[in-house]
Amino acid sequence: MADIPATHYVKSDDVHIAYQVMGDGPRDLLFVPGFVSNVEALWQSPARASFFRKLATFARVITFDKRGTGMSDRGSQIFTLEQRMHDVQAVLDQVGSQRATLFGVSEGGPMSLLYAATYPERTSALVLCGTYARRSWAPDYAFAWTDAQWSAFLDDIEHHWGSADAMSLLMWAPSLAGNKQALEQTAAYFRASASPGAASAIMRMNREIDVRDILPVTRVPTLILHRTDERVIDVKHARYMAQQIPCAKLIELSGQDHMVWVGDQDAIINEVEEFVTGHRQAAEPDRVLATVLFVDIAGSTERAAALGDGAWRVLLDAFYAKARGVLGQYRGREVNTAGDGFLATFDGPARAVRCASAIGDAVRPLDLKVRCGLHTGECEFVAHDIVGIAVHIGARVAALAAPGEVLVSQTVRDLVAGSGLTFEERGRHILKGVPDKWRLFRAVTT
Repeated sequence: MADIPATHYVKSDDVHIAYQVMGDGPRDLLFVPGFVSNVEALWQSPARASFFRKLATFARVITFDKRGTGMSDRGSQIFTLEQRMHDVQAVLDQVGSQRATLFGVSEGGPMSLLYAATYPERTSALVLCGTYARRSWAPDYAFAWTDAQWSAFLDDIEHHWGSADAMSLLMWAPSLAGNKQALEQTAAYFRASASPGAASAIMRMNREIDVRDILPVTRVPTLILHRTDERVIDVKHARYMAQQIPCAKLIELSGQDHMVWVGDQDAIINEVEEFVTGHRQAAEPDRVLATVLFVDIAGSTERAAALGDGAWRVLLDAFYAKARGVLGQYRGREVNTAGDGFLATFDGPARAVRCASAIGDAVRPLDLKVRCGLHTGECEFVAHDIVGIAVHIGARVAALAAPGEVLVSQTVRDLVAGSGLTFEERGRHILKGVPDKWRLFRAVTT
C-alpha cells in the first residue's frame, strides 16, 4: 500500500492549519477543498486516495483543511474568505512554494479566485471545478439557490448531518445511491471533517459569498471544469464565470456527481494535467498488492426462509455490525457487501487470516457460521470497488470453504511464514475460470 503523507501544521494568525504534501513534480498544485475536508480521513477511501495520488504523478500536490474543519483548529464561527486566503499564503510559504496552480473545488473556488486576483505573481494558473461566483439567488443571478432551497438544506444539516441517508449526501454523490457501504464511508468522512455546527456555519457563510466583481480582473490562465448534470451547483454558474474571466477555458464534463472523486474522476484529472503540464499521461490503473477476504454466511438461504424477511434482516444487520467491528480491529477495509456476505482487503495477509478467524468467533453467538476465503495478489481499485484476478481467486477459494472454515491459497500460506499461524493442507483444486490447479490450506485456530 502506498505511503500516506504526513500531516503538518502551520500557524496562521492564532489558528493552526493542517496540511499535507505529496508528489515531487516540477510544478506546485494547491488543492483547495470544498465545503469540509479532513486530510487524514481522505485516505480511508480508495476513490479519494486514488484521486490525490493521480494528481501527484504530475505535480507536487499541497492540500490542507480550512480553519474550522478537519485536522485544523475547529470552531463554529464564520471564517471569512480573507482569513482563508491568509491561511493559503501561510501554507504555501511554509512549504517553500513561490508560485502554484490553485485547484479550487466547490466552496474552494471563490477563495481561489480571490487569491489569484490578489496575488497573480504567486499564482501560475487557476483551476475551478464544480464551483461558483455567487451562491444565492439574485434578480440578476437567477440560477443560484433560492431562500427555500437554503432553508431545506440547512435544516438537513441540522437534523441529518453525517447520516448516510442525508439529503445533502445524495445531492453531492447521486451515483452512490443504493451503495450503502460507499454512502456510509462518505458520511463518516463528513463527520470527521466538521461538526454539525461548523458545517452549518460554513454553509451560512457560503450563502453570502459573491465574488462576481473580481472575475474581470482575474488575469491568470484559468480552466473551468463542470459536470453538466450535477445537482448541487448548476452548470450555468460555470458558463457565467467563463464569460466574465478573460480568456478562461470552459470544459463541460458528463456526470451528476458534485464530489470530484465520485464518478469519472479521470476525466477531471486528465483535463487538469493537460492544462498544467501541456500534455496528459496514458492512464495507469491504480494497482496495489492486497489480501482479499471473502466472507459468506453458510446456509443463509435456508435460515432466511425459516425466519422470514423481517427477522432475517435484523439478524443480517447484527452480523454486519459484529463483522465490521472485527474488521476495524484488524485494520481491514470493507469494499462491498453482496447478499449475505462481504469483501474486504488488507495490507497484511497475517492480519487478514486472524481477522477471518475472529469474525467466525464473533458471529457464533448469533448461531451463524461463515465461510472465509483469502488470497493475496495484485488488485486494481476502480471507484469504490476492486477488480483483478486476485479477487476472482479469493471468491473461488471462499466457495470451496466449509461452514466455519477459513480457507487460504498457497500464496497466503507462504507469505505468513513465521507468523505463528498454522495450516492444514486441503489438496489441489480447480478454481472455476482460473488456470491450473491451486493448493489450498485450512487455517487452524489454537
